[in-house]
Amino acid sequence: MMRKTSVILLSAVTGAALTLFVTQPRAVLMGSTARAATADTYRQLNLFGDVFERVRSDYVEKPDDSKLVESAISGMLSGLDPHSSYMDAKSFRDMQVQTRGEFGGLGIEVTMEDGLIKVVSPIDDTPASKAGIQANDIITNLDEEAVQGLTLNQAVEKMRGPVGTKIKLKVVRKGADNPLDITLTRDNIRVRSVRSRIESDDIAYIRITTFNEQTTEGLKKSVADLQNQIGDKLKGYVIDLRNNPGGLLEEAVTVSDAFLERGEIVSTRGRNAEETQRRSAHAGDLTKGKPVIVLVNGGSASASEIVAGALQDHKRATLVGTRSFGKGSVQTIIPLGSGNGALRLTTARYYTPSGKSIQAKGIVPDIEVLQDVPDELKSRTDTKGEASLRGHLKNDGDEKTGSQSYVPPDAKDDKALKMAADLLHGIKSSSSANPAPAATTDKAAADKPTTNQPAAKPN
Repeated sequence: MMRKTSVILLSAVTGAALTLFVTQPRAVLMGSTARAATADTYRQLNLFGDVFERVRSDYVEKPDDSKLVESAISGMLSGLDPHSSYMDAKSFRDMQVQTRGEFGGLGIEVTMEDGLIKVVSPIDDTPASKAGIQANDIITNLDEEAVQGLTLNQAVEKMRGPVGTKIKLKVVRKGADNPLDITLTRDNIRVRSVRSRIESDDIAYIRITTFNEQTTEGLKKSVADLQNQIGDKLKGYVIDLRNNPGGLLEEAVTVSDAFLERGEIVSTRGRNAEETQRRSAHAGDLTKGKPVIVLVNGGSASASEIVAGALQDHKRATLVGTRSFGKGSVQTIIPLGSGNGALRLTTARYYTPSGKSIQAKGIVPDIEVLQDVPDELKSRTDTKGEASLRGHLKNDGDEKTGSQSYVPPDAKDDKALKMAADLLHGIKSSSSANPAPAATTDKAAADKPTTNQPAAKPN
């Protein structure tokens, strides 16, 4: 029987990686590979067994055998490179939910504030929006249980659940004399990975925040809606991939295909030549040949780099911003059976249509635009990039670390977006604008910006 497979492209920014997801356990792990091991390897395995038994018998407290094994597996994989790892059963389930972009829940984007759950916004046409949940509402209790003391992830997990089940929220709302008790029935929620708006009356702006199973569908809907709203005066499209950490490879391929008529989109190459795979575009440009500007920065990784690299190599889009993250390897996710989690193992590298590996180098935009960063954030607005990760896969030539990842919260202060608008309006051309340098001197880079609040999470 052939294994059904799908490909997932996630980034080191979020602790994940470009991933090939195998839906059935691979017997090879316990079969031919073990039989082919050398005598020296078996001696090392005997050493592991001796250490395992000594820990079980002599450690100061009785250890949990399953945790010892999980820790050993984790150590073995994490010692390979930054993206190989072991996922326990819960982490594996969370990854599947993330990549599906669909789950049973309430339809609220939330964050944590002072130990309580604060609503960022309800998602349109979901149980939360229909029940009147509002932005800035504070959720203090879930089914009579106080949220104080829970982490954001724990609270979100409690709000998610099987479609059709109920949950009661206690909500504190500014201006209301007393807390509100609101009972919601969970429904099927789709994460909005694509958001769009009209810029300058004649530009279609489309922001892709992640690549999940809903992304291509969301892109097509946004393009159609914006075409109808703007009409014949449409100048072109701005596709914003800044700080997009990645997602499904299939979605990266179909998003790229939406703008291309022909040609290779991406290739992946493993240890053996016969493992090389190529993905190509099909005829049909969703935007009907209109100009496209793609915004990238130091937080654009994996699937984002696949799209940016394909459109740049085919000269279908002009890239504006700062150098991307540089995540260019492929991981295979291998489930280990019911309740045993999965392995994430690096198995290949991926290449842009021109045959270029962006591993530890990133994609250099056609036009480099640096943002004006507030003084209090200047030490925290660069992302280190793949090349700064300990144990990363090496690449030929000079590796590049550090690139600005700050995006102004107010669009009027967004210099990259303004440059994109000027290009589409013909005020500037790519030749007259500031082109990105072919080679730059790396500078010391700080960690990706952090805030006092966790990122908003949908549930």
